[in-house]
Amino acid sequence: MRPLLILFAMFMINATAFGQEFSIIDGRAIKLYKEGEQLILERKYPEAIARFQDAINREGSFLEAYVKLSQLYITLGDLELAEQTAAKGKSRLAGKNAKPKHAADIGWVYSNIYLKKGEFQKAYDQFMEVDPLLDDSFRSHMYYKEMKAQMEFLKGQLGKEMSIGKEMLSDPLNRFKLQYFPVLTADGKQILFTKRDGTGNFDKEDIFTSFLDESGEWSLPVGISDNINSGFNEGTCSVTADGNILIYTSCDAPDSQGSCDLYVAYKVNDRWQRPQNMGKNVNSRSWDSQPSLSADGRVLFFSSNRRGGFGGNDIWYSVRMSDGSWSEAKNLGDVINTPKDEISPFMFFNNEILFFASNGHQGFGGMDIFLSRVKDGEFSEPENLGLPINDQLEQVALFITAQKDYAYFTELTSKESDNDRALLYRFNFPKEIYLGDNLTVTGGKVFNSKTGEPIDATLSLVSLTNDSTLYEFRADGKTGEFMMLYPEKSISGLYVEKKGYLPKIYNVQRDSLQNVEDMEISLTPVESGEEFVFENIFFDFDKFDLKPESLSSLRRLVKFLDENPNVNIMITGHTDNVGSSAYNQKLSLQRAESVRDYLVEHGVLSGRAMVEGKGDREPMVPNTNSKNQALNRRITIRIL
Repeated sequence: MRPLLILFAMFMINATAFGQEFSIIDGRAIKLYKEGEQLILERKYPEAIARFQDAINREGSFLEAYVKLSQLYITLGDLELAEQTAAKGKSRLAGKNAKPKHAADIGWVYSNIYLKKGEFQKAYDQFMEVDPLLDDSFRSHMYYKEMKAQMEFLKGQLGKEMSIGKEMLSDPLNRFKLQYFPVLTADGKQILFTKRDGTGNFDKEDIFTSFLDESGEWSLPVGISDNINSGFNEGTCSVTADGNILIYTSCDAPDSQGSCDLYVAYKVNDRWQRPQNMGKNVNSRSWDSQPSLSADGRVLFFSSNRRGGFGGNDIWYSVRMSDGSWSEAKNLGDVINTPKDEISPFMFFNNEILFFASNGHQGFGGMDIFLSRVKDGEFSEPENLGLPINDQLEQVALFITAQKDYAYFTELTSKESDNDRALLYRFNFPKEIYLGDNLTVTGGKVFNSKTGEPIDATLSLVSLTNDSTLYEFRADGKTGEFMMLYPEKSISGLYVEKKGYLPKIYNVQRDSLQNVEDMEISLTPVESGEEFVFENIFFDFDKFDLKPESLSSLRRLVKFLDENPNVNIMITGHTDNVGSSAYNQKLSLQRAESVRDYLVEHGVLSGRAMVEGKGDREPMVPNTNSKNQALNRRITIRIL
């Protein structure tokens, strides 16, 4: 229970349980007690403490004063004094004027103390002991109902604490006074975080980054780019899996729409371009911050307190359009958002699990971390991550690696030796929390087959089951390097495309792309006589009807012809050597015609697509086994 609710609950006990009846008759002590209550209303807490203490000193059996003083200490965060005061009051319950309601009030205080200390089993046991003693009138109030709901939640959580090994990130990280909101690229080789030297007005925020070398050591952190860090504050950033799109928060910049806005920067030819304000479709006149990009940067999640939400800070989202612009931000809805605060979204690399912090969903106290799973395009009811990830303190943000091995977070310290620092930590992410199928992170290069020059091609991983794009990345124009994520159980195709070049198409499972490191992809310029294998075109055995799984490749062939309006093609069907040559010749032609018919149905002039069937006359590989035969059953496209 948060301090403000504790304070209100303190008043409610006296209003509902005590009324004007006290455990003592000493008028002077009662007067001091009432003066203390008034001082609380005036927020003069030290003076109120003195009045309650004076009342206790005058009359040691003044049970109400022990309760009120203990609750005030809870509100002020001094749990040790709160417990000591409650213990003194509890020792007086054996007095002749003590009644069951006094035991109930002392027990209520202890329940709150144990909750604030994170001693949840004690809090639960104490509440179960005191619950039967509480007045029915108090049970009707929201303060009791919130406590009751939290105890029901604890009942399901106690005894399920997971094992995590928390560790502070080693030097040269954590060398600044404040560093927070860590994020990593999918391969875990680059970390970005917000760095600040202090909490003064002139201590500004910048984005810093560090790289992991081959020996497993982090490099000295440096500012991400002079094009991004400026004289204003830049912080709370998010980066795509390949590290090429960055969105961050900047506050009070000259071009801001409101107090804090979101900015986007793109890395082109291995260099960060000048960032741009994301504009009114994303930003508002209110606070817009804490971005989280999906792995390939096509969807942005962020927190905002703008109008149109459900209360406090809500989580919103925007989609990157085909022209690079961003759609008008929309609220994520009331499954995620509550009348209280939802902040720090993080979309996991599989685009299926959203993590966020909230004090509006049932938790252990303050902000807890929750996850919601995407099922059939809808977010499911949020799940609390449980102990010890969440506890009685504020959990603000979490970042989990693509490999699901570590979760990174920030821990605030206020110890005298640390002098108020924010440090980067990580822990072993527990296997008890299911994060979906494993992801494989690999990379490679795309280059021109004729010249060897790098190409900034687009690489799309597409589900062949429903033609949905799982990930879309771009190779770097300076180096040709790219990164790709492969879900373990997805039946998918990889499409490598660049205008002016023949596309390169792969079947991920058949070609075992997950196991290929430093993959080299050569694209051939569009020229007469050039040919490519038109992968992921599927027919049932001995038939020529196109299967639904062929849709992804067919659509891309239409796109290729639209982008190259002067190109005509020859569609050639091939078979293996099973069956007679005459039959195979006919079947291969029919399959080529099926592809041509799809193109014509989708706007391609019939004269641009010729067809032929070559049966089993031109095998790619010898028909010596079933795997080779499968390779020979194919469609090829030749530029005329």
